[in-house]
Amino acid sequence: MSNPTEPTALAAHAAADAVAPPQFGVDGEQAERDWPLITRDEAAAILARIDGAGAPARLAWHSPRPFSAAVLVHTSSGRALFVKRHHVRIRDVAGLEEEHRFIAHLRGHGIPVPDILADRDGATAVTLGDWTYEVHAVAPGVDAYRGVMSWKPFMHVSHAYEAGGALARLHRAAAGFDAPARPVRLLLSSFRVLSSDDLPGALERWVDAQPLLARALAARNWRDDIAAAIGPYHARFAPLLPALPPLWTHGDWHASNLLWSHGEPGAQVRTVLDFGLSDRTCAVYDIAVAIERNAIDWMAPADARRIEYAQIDALLDGYESITPLSDDAYAALVALLPIVHTEFALSEVAYFDGIVGSPETVDVAYDGYLIGHARWFGEQDGRQLLAWLANRRRARNARA
Repeated sequence: MSNPTEPTALAAHAAADAVAPPQFGVDGEQAERDWPLITRDEAAAILARIDGAGAPARLAWHSPRPFSAAVLVHTSSGRALFVKRHHVRIRDVAGLEEEHRFIAHLRGHGIPVPDILADRDGATAVTLGDWTYEVHAVAPGVDAYRGVMSWKPFMHVSHAYEAGGALARLHRAAAGFDAPARPVRLLLSSFRVLSSDDLPGALERWVDAQPLLARALAARNWRDDIAAAIGPYHARFAPLLPALPPLWTHGDWHASNLLWSHGEPGAQVRTVLDFGLSDRTCAVYDIAVAIERNAIDWMAPADARRIEYAQIDALLDGYESITPLSDDAYAALVALLPIVHTEFALSEVAYFDGIVGSPETVDVAYDGYLIGHARWFGEQDGRQLLAWLANRRRARNARA
């Protein structure tokens, strides 16, 4: 995370002396945060467990990202560290260690990722009371998209190409990581339901395994809603599953989760951030997420959403410059794109209902995200995007 330079966005929170921009919410920025800011004393207690970390000298910036709290800390030893705090119901030590093992594997295979600091006991995550903490060293690169929400596009087409290539390199490095899929947890880009050829049965079992989700869905006609909105796309996707080898993936490939050499055209990816949603899925899943996160303006009204065709083209070109996709894998990408968000959107429903307690946001996550995004692909603009993707492949095959 680069050191912010603009003036304070909001008044400092209680004992915190840092820049604290509004939190990113489902409908844009929101002044009220779901999680309290990390204070100087809180950061000091965590850093005191780590040899050589130093004491907090300045809290430079609080991240606006939802689901957790995080702060950039400049310490008395001259270090810049990123302290992140999760509620224990969202991530316990075991959950963070799953992510840390994947990050360590990627680092060992040449992917630039942040260093995660261990305490004197060798632990890279610790639970204190209701909170679980991790500390990362600030990584090389410019945080060019620091103020950009997911569902907003790349600033330059060249960034899309570079992000596609970086994703392919990450997938190549991940190929030797043979850990099983993560246990059922909140807020994962999981692939337990969509990877089954029995959508209703897999969905039923997955929901039953999550009491918070089952409770959040209890008053909704969710089985019929999902059958109508998700089911037809899954029926096209399921026959292509044999062409998709399991692979641990990032799960949230957006420009804001990358640090760059600079913010101008031609920039290169310097560091890959934030593996909190990572899980065992498949390469096509991650590519579909990258398109869904970066190239469709979901924050705009349904009839005014801009689709960044040039950026999608560049992202796919960048990926295939490293790892070409087979025809079956490409067909699976087109089939999966309308529904790749399914499991994460349902997890957001559980989170906003059972953890945050925000009925209005639950409605947005269910009606607008889970069902609304899938339905959009059946409308004119969504159908046009899917047809364009299919025609793109046919045209390239014809030229080959």
